[in-house]
Amino acid sequence: MRTLTSDMVAAAAARIDGVVRPVTVVPSDAPAFAGARVFLALEFLQYMGSFKARGAANFTEALVEAGTMPAAGVAVATGGNADLAYAWAAARRGVPVTVFVADDAAPAKVARLRELGADVRPSGGGLADVQSAARRFAEHTGAVEAHAPDDLLAPAGAGTLLAEIAAAVPGLDTVVVAVGAGGMFSGVTAAAHARGVRVVAAEPVGCQALFAALAAGGVVDVPADSVAADSLGAPRVSAEALAWARHADVRSVVVPDEAIVHARRHLWDHHRIAVEHGSSAPVAALTTGAYVPAPDERVAVVLCGANTDPGDLAD
Repeated sequence: MRTLTSDMVAAAAARIDGVVRPVTVVPSDAPAFAGARVFLALEFLQYMGSFKARGAANFTEALVEAGTMPAAGVAVATGGNADLAYAWAAARRGVPVTVFVADDAAPAKVARLRELGADVRPSGGGLADVQSAARRFAEHTGAVEAHAPDDLLAPAGAGTLLAEIAAAVPGLDTVVVAVGAGGMFSGVTAAAHARGVRVVAAEPVGCQALFAALAAGGVVDVPADSVAADSLGAPRVSAEALAWARHADVRSVVVPDEAIVHARRHLWDHHRIAVEHGSSAPVAALTTGAYVPAPDERVAVVLCGANTDPGDLAD
């Protein structure tokens, strides 16, 4: 089994330089962070509204550059932000992309996928159904299946965040990230470990794939019952993520939904930042005391996505 390395992340950074937007990092002096030196990494400003663009770009660029992108292109079915990211990455390279979505997929998302040139195919009621449809399509057409469990290109792309954050925050001690299936976590942790930076992995109580795997001593299936399940509701964490959580300086924490909702509101009230609930989980790790930084610790919190309806944040 291949293992994600910091060299793979560095190669991804070179490959997608000029393709994705560099992350903006700003200091926060909000009351909830009193006593800590906290910085916010605004990755929700990335193309397609989430960090997923980094991994999708690295995946697509690597296959095109290697001449291994099949004529049938890319098949994807994640049910989340990655669908849009892969459609965007494929479109900019003129690569066909077929996206399998649930029958009740949000009309706005389907419309955006079609604007990007994706062949959108409704394929059942749940995530397992659409993923099975994508797998069958890939087997029959030769398309490459994006977001496969053993893919390291997407996590390596996501990991390019860390170097950009470290450049913006000299002396960075800790980075706090949300965890779903563990792609961003794996890439960021591989890069952070090489720099001696601690990683705090934040998950909702109702979607604790990494936390549960660490407790069980192996990857386990978990329910997805959280306000943040739309982005963090993976049924299991990747083996790669679990390996990095065991190997590196990682603190795995869980936070309740009420704290996630409060953290999202806090970001709006104090920074006028509107993010999805999944992006608020790392903030909740600090506001709840699930992770308590030392007084002089320099902490960066990754706000990874903003594909959300901000209507409930109106004053």
